[in-house]
Amino acid sequence: MEPKRHAPELADLTEEEAQAVDLYTSRVARAIMETDGMEHVYAFVIGDGVPHVHVHVIGRYPGAPRDYWGPKVDEWPEAPRGDEAEIAKVAARVRAFLREHYG
Repeated sequence: MEPKRHAPELADLTEEEAQAVDLYTSRVARAIMETDGMEHVYAFVIGDGVPHVHVHVIGRYPGAPRDYWGPKVDEWPEAPRGDEAEIAKVAARVRAFLREHYG
């Protein structure tokens, strides 16, 4: 019997792909800290069910209670929330930072 194949995931990345994902994740984390004043940045890798790998890069706002650190960082009810326009501004700031510092 042939072994069951799984969807590609983090463990399936080549060395070069893994290095690129890590480098870009670090750069995005730095951009978020510098442009939005985060005190810490988390990176969560999730890739269930669909053959892909992506990284959630999520900043923790200063003053976030310890109960909302780590995987619960996006559940803090007091955290600033943005509408579509504000989210677009955040993305633009991150892109500008990346262009300025990394070309």
